[in-house]
Amino acid sequence: MPRRHPLPKLWLLTDERQGDALWRAIARLPRGSGIIVRHYSLSRADRQRLFTRIRALGRARGLIVILAGHNYRHGDPRLASAHNLSEIRAAERARADILLLSPLFATRSHPGRPTLGTLKFATLARATRLPVLALGGVMRHHEPLIARIGAYGRAGIDDFVKRRVS
Repeated sequence: MPRRHPLPKLWLLTDERQGDALWRAIARLPRGSGIIVRHYSLSRADRQRLFTRIRALGRARGLIVILAGHNYRHGDPRLASAHNLSEIRAAERARADILLLSPLFATRSHPGRPTLGTLKFATLARATRLPVLALGGVMRHHEPLIARIGAYGRAGIDDFVKRRVS
């Protein structure tokens, strides 16, 4: 699929818990990053309005913005999430462009959920040709580690609202 942009290595996932901090996080994202608009609790109309607002901000700043759970527009990268090998294979069959593999570490979003850890993550990341984004408790200071275990980049929620993300 021809792309207008290279695949971002840094992705912000939106979440209702972010509140007004979401707008500061978007403003701090480096040019060429991506945003996945989730906000699943909103009505369809409210979610679409939020997506439209975020997309306008993103375009002005050179960001790629995708609405999770909807059909992709032409030229958008197609993302898939996976937690195990069978979900990775399903993403490959669906011709995803990039894979969110999680959870690498413990997260506030899914407290108590078992994590992949670095060894299992590395095994799964190396089992696919898709670029893999590390998700789940991943912070900026983890970037050297995630590169060593096969991640193309990272995605998250909390790290983006807490501090500068460059």
